[in-house]
Amino acid sequence: MAKLSYKDAGVDIDAGNSFISNIAPLVSATKTKGVLGGIGSFAGAFELPAGYQKPVLLSATDGVGTKLKLAIVAKKFDTVGIDLVAMCVNDILCNFGKPLFFLDYYATGKLKIEEATAVVKGIADGCRISGCALIGGETAEMPTMYRHGDFDLAGFCVGIAEKEEIDRKSHIKDRDVLLALPSSGIHSNGYSLVQKIFFDKLNMSLDDTLHGRKLIDILLEPTRIYVDEFLAHKHDIKAMSHITGGGIVENLPRVLPDDLQANVYKSQIKRLDIFDEIGKYVEQNEMYRTFNMGVGAVWVVDKTKAQTIIDNTDAYEIGNITRGDSGCILA
Repeated sequence: MAKLSYKDAGVDIDAGNSFISNIAPLVSATKTKGVLGGIGSFAGAFELPAGYQKPVLLSATDGVGTKLKLAIVAKKFDTVGIDLVAMCVNDILCNFGKPLFFLDYYATGKLKIEEATAVVKGIADGCRISGCALIGGETAEMPTMYRHGDFDLAGFCVGIAEKEEIDRKSHIKDRDVLLALPSSGIHSNGYSLVQKIFFDKLNMSLDDTLHGRKLIDILLEPTRIYVDEFLAHKHDIKAMSHITGGGIVENLPRVLPDDLQANVYKSQIKRLDIFDEIGKYVEQNEMYRTFNMGVGAVWVVDKTKAQTIIDNTDAYEIGNITRGDSGCILA
């Protein structure tokens, strides 16, 4: 009887080694001052930066969701890695942290080296934009778990913050101003509904155009990363909310104290064209509970600081803080 190998069972160790060789320079390009060692160790090592009085480590994890399926169908793999990083590092900012390092998990039925390398390139691009290091990851080839061509991604970010800066609720006061940071598109939430509308209901194809762009390019526009803008204006920001699943109405109250509420004026939101298209088939309340509506993040700032921030960023005013206990009111 012939002997069986791991490759006979669908797992190619040699392909995995070739993949590691491919991504080594991509990982090295994200190296920052705190990185100790290089790729290939059992664990990534990172030295905590000096200068913090009471440093606290923050952690965030996320995926890309069903947006990933669109990338697989379109065979466009160079942007979802940016999405993966963005969903994690933007959350770190909400607790006033600075992203330090990132790890990824890539699981597939059969490792395709070129595709996987493109994905990791996107992750490395996202890390460079965020100023954090990609110090490790895991690639799992599991033919009995995933159909041919499918893969999944998970990301893990660790950041650092001063202990007294983490809880932002005590900083927010009546009459503070809400500033919107525009999103780059749909970001990484609501894609099950997006696909149902454009491909099931409207029978559109990936190459169909919408407002002068290919639909697939609109849908795969990577999530915006807000690290640079946040760090540049951190001392004038009281709180930040990352607008992901649940939209403005569910994410903004997460940073508010019980006796204050956010008043958001829909007429002031600079909605992107893609949301107007989706809104033709979805009730308005459902839109605001599912999508970011063109607002990727919200900063709460003192009204005396608002104009300075507006003058130096692409932020704009969408509302204010008042006494009340209703969380977020859309007016």
